[in-house]
Amino acid sequence: MEELICSVEFLRGASELVARVSSEAGGVREYRAPSTGAVIDQVVNDLQEEFEASPST
Repeated sequence: MEELICSVEFLRGASELVARVSSEAGGVREYRAPSTGAVIDQVVNDLQEEFEASPST
């Protein structure tokens, strides 16, 4: 059975990219950066830390 563990949205602003991440463990948070690579790095690092710290089922 599949279970939704997080949701990620990427939005393009006038001068930056915005990522909105939502998960049960971390709640809703937002990241902003001037480049796509920078905001994706922030999201990946955050989710990696969150899922490594959470117990697997």
